[in-house]
Amino acid sequence: MANTADEIILHNYPQSPVAEKARVAFGIKGINWRDVEIPRIIPKPFLTQLTGGYRRTPVVQIGADIYCDSQCIIHELERRFPSPTFYPTKDTGLAWALSRWTDGELFNQAVQVVLGSNMEDLPADFAEDRGRLYMGPNWAEELKKANSNLPHLVAQIKTPFDWLNSQLSDGRKFLFGDAPAAIDAQIYYVVWFLRGRCVQGPALLSEFSDLERWETNVRELGHGTSSPMSPQEAIKRASECEPIEISVTNEHDPQGLSHGMKVEISPDVDGGEQPVTGSIVSSNSKTITIHRTDEEVGHLHIHFPRAGYKVMIL
Repeated sequence: MANTADEIILHNYPQSPVAEKARVAFGIKGINWRDVEIPRIIPKPFLTQLTGGYRRTPVVQIGADIYCDSQCIIHELERRFPSPTFYPTKDTGLAWALSRWTDGELFNQAVQVVLGSNMEDLPADFAEDRGRLYMGPNWAEELKKANSNLPHLVAQIKTPFDWLNSQLSDGRKFLFGDAPAAIDAQIYYVVWFLRGRCVQGPALLSEFSDLERWETNVRELGHGTSSPMSPQEAIKRASECEPIEISVTNEHDPQGLSHGMKVEISPDVDGGEQPVTGSIVSSNSKTITIHRTDEEVGHLHIHFPRAGYKVMIL
């Protein structure tokens, strides 16, 4: 029988595009996982009890280790399940560099197109939550701007779709060849988001036949095998486990971070989010892990990427 402490637990909700990225990653690996559904907007009390305040989706929990952001999730899945690999070619570094564009500029363009095209139909609480998260403190004005600039925004996102269509025009099944890679999940979720959430999405994508063929190939990978888990059961699981032991330090860290230093971590955009506070367990150029204690749960390790997150020394 498999050790339940090693079960992959995904905290997500079905409509989340970034959670779809993680679910496709599970499909590439053929992973069995537990599905904890969380609210679409704050408050998210069970999730933030585990994370120390981090509210974004998705989060992966393995025992008492909490992996925030899909960057950390993909790194950890590759470490635990090396075959089939997320990196079937020698383009690992290029793939990660490209993923920063897909998670940054490309996804931001998609968000503006989706929110701008659906502005009249957005529930007020959802508009405020996502607007503040993705568009900053002046989100209401930015949302109006996205709506009025919608033709321009659609024109802008069609250009990268043309690039991707060209990459796939030789008949390859996936972006780097015949085997799926992490980068397929890291781009697919943007296409999935536009197709499902933008009124213009299907018509826009229909202009790119090779991209649509690739989209079908990625969709057919599936999401692995999931079974439901309640948030309360996930909290109990964490309380029964101890986090894995790790200790990696980077002597060339530009901030001088070291083991045991108390810090707070938050996304490096002004989304009005609560930072997570803890003591450094491990840090390098890719990730940082902090230790925190919850009265009910006990000891937890919270893992963050370095790219896209700011670390403040307390």
